[in-house]
Amino acid sequence: MSDDGQHGLTLIAFVGSVFSPYYAWARRHGGADPANHCAFNVALYGKRANRWTMTERGSAQLRTETSQLSIGPSDMRWSGDALEISVNEVCAPLPRRVRGTIRLLPSALCEKSYFLDPAGRHQWTPFAPRARIEVALSQPALSWSGDGYFDSNRGIEPLENAFSDWTWSRASASRRTVVLYDVNTRGAAAGSAEPRSLALRFSENGECESIELPPAAALPRTGWRVARQTRADAGHAVRVIKTLEDAPFYSRTLLDTQLLGLRGPAIHESLDLNRFRAGWVQCLLPFRMPRRVSRASR
Repeated sequence: MSDDGQHGLTLIAFVGSVFSPYYAWARRHGGADPANHCAFNVALYGKRANRWTMTERGSAQLRTETSQLSIGPSDMRWSGDALEISVNEVCAPLPRRVRGTIRLLPSALCEKSYFLDPAGRHQWTPFAPRARIEVALSQPALSWSGDGYFDSNRGIEPLENAFSDWTWSRASASRRTVVLYDVNTRGAAAGSAEPRSLALRFSENGECESIELPPAAALPRTGWRVARQTRADAGHAVRVIKTLEDAPFYSRTLLDTQLLGLRGPAIHESLDLNRFRAGWVQCLLPFRMPRRVSRASR
């Protein structure tokens, strides 16, 4: 989010695009190569420039090196202490371009990983719990700086095989960052698996400690009726400032909340993988996620 609160950005680089209908279809037909299902997802939020891109590309358009990842015309690379990202993507279904650079400067790096499921098949690493971000885009013409964050998820099976739903949130205030993760694994509703929760506090130098789980706090459902809930200090209400992303199986929300005695904004996401599995949702996804591959990578 920008320092003035008027702009936001989310960027996700996928190798094995977990929400890709093409990847799901390929798996159902006898296996699939994750390198053949890659994408740079860019979401811009603001009064003048709401844009969303997620073009899937094949293995011929994927290039990986120790400090650089390139997918089609976009890439991210480490340069000194900064993560530099060059974006050149086109929105769908309305073809508007997103082009420019983003620099992420972590205040510290964290290399500790956490398993999200009992079997240890899904791993989350909060590489930079707190960072500064500098955005300089030519299309749309937009420049701002603000508070940033960088993490990674990886797994060895489809998300929907392991989880029914999860919520995640991140709040930063007074040089501290709090990340909350609540995960329901498959079978949790029937009592064969326990819900898993993380509540972590990060200092400015990247040191991490577990904290007691704050009480659950209800949130209103989205326009698509996706359930949302979070956690906050006891006795303190949480307010939805803005729903940034409202999709049939996913929401991204800007909240006003209180954690560890500090009031401030938080980014929140809610993911419903039961809904994602539904056939009608899979049929909708190609309209927002086109696939562009060269002949060699089909």
